[in-house]
Amino acid sequence: MSAQSVEIALVKAGRTKIRYPASVVSDDGTHLVVRAPWAAPGVRDFGFVRFEPGDVFTEHYWRDRWYAVKEVTAADGTLKGWYCDVTRPAVVADGRVEVEDLDLDLWVSADGATVLRLDEDEFEASGLADRHPEAAAEARRSLDTLEDLARTSQAFTALLHV
Repeated sequence: MSAQSVEIALVKAGRTKIRYPASVVSDDGTHLVVRAPWAAPGVRDFGFVRFEPGDVFTEHYWRDRWYAVKEVTAADGTLKGWYCDVTRPAVVADGRVEVEDLDLDLWVSADGATVLRLDEDEFEASGLADRHPEAAAEARRSLDTLEDLARTSQAFTALLHV
């Protein structure tokens, strides 16, 4: 599956939030790695990081894990950090990678000094805990796992080893 293109589709609350093309870097049947330029229009400034045209995302998806990790580099190749989405396991079929965003996110700065849990209020407001308590519990466990890995930099980088 190398040198192929796939379409990434991020779904949230039953609707496609964003869709964009990516190039497959590797796929071992469980862990899929793709690379894509920043796909949204313009600049998105989160305060702790800016995503902007020219940024490159190396995205890690798993078919058996409830998260995706996106390594973000600037146009000049400087590592900005890792944006981690808590999602249902990726579904990969027919040239498409679909992941359901569960609202919880984690940011890890390039030097590993900053680890931020994000959007926990959105997660609570989503009602997932009422609709699907097992999925909500798995989402929370996945965020905790990612945070624990991020605070042990060797474990975090080992997670992304291709």
